[in-house]
Amino acid sequence: MVGDGTRCVHGGYPAAEPGAPLHPAPVLTSAFHLGVPGDPLPRDFYGRVDNPTWRALESAIGELDGGECVLFSSGMAAISAVLRTTARPGRAVVLPADGYHLARTLAEEELAPLGVPVRTVPTAGYWGGAVLEGASLVLLETPSNPGLEVCDIAAVAALAHAAGALVAVDNTTATPLGQHPLELGADLVVSSDTKAVSGHGDVVLGHVSAADPVLVGRLRAARSRGGAVPGPLETWLAHRGLGTLDLRLERQAANARAVATALRGHPAVSDVRWPGLEDDPAHAVAARQMRRWNGVLRFTLASAAAVARFLEASRLVCSATSFGGLRTSADRRERWGDAVPPGLVRLSAGCEDATDLVADVLAALDAVGR
Repeated sequence: MVGDGTRCVHGGYPAAEPGAPLHPAPVLTSAFHLGVPGDPLPRDFYGRVDNPTWRALESAIGELDGGECVLFSSGMAAISAVLRTTARPGRAVVLPADGYHLARTLAEEELAPLGVPVRTVPTAGYWGGAVLEGASLVLLETPSNPGLEVCDIAAVAALAHAAGALVAVDNTTATPLGQHPLELGADLVVSSDTKAVSGHGDVVLGHVSAADPVLVGRLRAARSRGGAVPGPLETWLAHRGLGTLDLRLERQAANARAVATALRGHPAVSDVRWPGLEDDPAHAVAARQMRRWNGVLRFTLASAAAVARFLEASRLVCSATSFGGLRTSADRRERWGDAVPPGLVRLSAGCEDATDLVADVLAALDAVGR
C-alpha cells in the first residue's frame, strides 16, 4: 500500500510528459472554447461548473478520503451543501450540540423555518433511540471543535442507517490522514480545508467526499447552482500545501502531545484534553477509529483575562481563530458563541521545535499567575 507521504506528494498530478511543467499552473479562466454550434459540449465550458485545477485537487483528496471529492469555496459552504441536499421537510437533521456552532446556526435559522426539525446530541452522548426517528441526516464532528470529544463513527452509522438516515462526518480536526469516516460507515465526509489540508493560513476552502456517485452528483449540482465554487488560485495553493500534510501532521501531533503533557503539570491550567493522551476520556474510542493523532488540543484558564495575559506573554503562540497551520495559534472559544467556559482555549500546535514551544507556553502561563 502506498504511504501517506507519497499520496500527499504525488496525488492529483498528471503523468510525466517530456517538456511539461513539473508543477502544473492554475487554470485562471472563467470561460473555455466551446467549438462551433453542434459540436459536443466539452468537459470544461464555464468556470462555475468545473475547472482542471479543481479536478487535480479533488483527485488527490478523494484518494485520501477513499471516495470522490467535491470542492467548495469554504468549509461552511461544504457543510451547507450537505445540509441542504439531504434535508427534507418533516425529516429531522441531527447535529452535535458541542460541534462547530455555525453548523447549528445554519440548521436552526435556515432549515427549521422550512419545516426541518433540528435535534442536537453531545458528541460523547447517545446517538440512538428517539433522536434518530424520522431523521434524514446525522452530522457528526469527531474529534469535536472545540471540546475534542469523540464518538464511535461505526456505531452511530449503524444506528442511523437502521433509522433510514444518511451520516456525514466533519473530519476537519482529524484530517484525511488521521481518520477515514467512509471506511467506518459514513456516507459523506466534510472538511474545512482552510485548516490542516492547505496548512499555511492563506486559503479558504472546503470539500465533501462520498463513495456513492448519486450523492456526488447531487453535491456537484448543488455547487453549480449555489455558486459556492472555489477559486482556481486558492485550489492550486491548497494542492501545493497538501504535499506537506504528512510531514506537518507528524510534527503537529508530536507538539500537541508535548504541550498537553506539560500543561497538565501547571497550576494555572485545568481540564486539558487531547485524544492522543492515553488517559484522556476519548482515547479508547479515538484509538479504535483514528489512524493518526492531530495537532489540536484544549485547556481552560481561570478567566478571559487570564487567556489575554497568556497570549500577551507568549512569543510563539499567536491569537487566531483558525487552526492547522504552521504556526501555533490559540483561540478563546467563548468569544465566538461556543457554550464553553470563558477561559477555555483551543490550541493548534504548529511546526515549531517542541522544546521551544513548550518552554514558551509554560513561561506564558507563569506570567498568568503573577
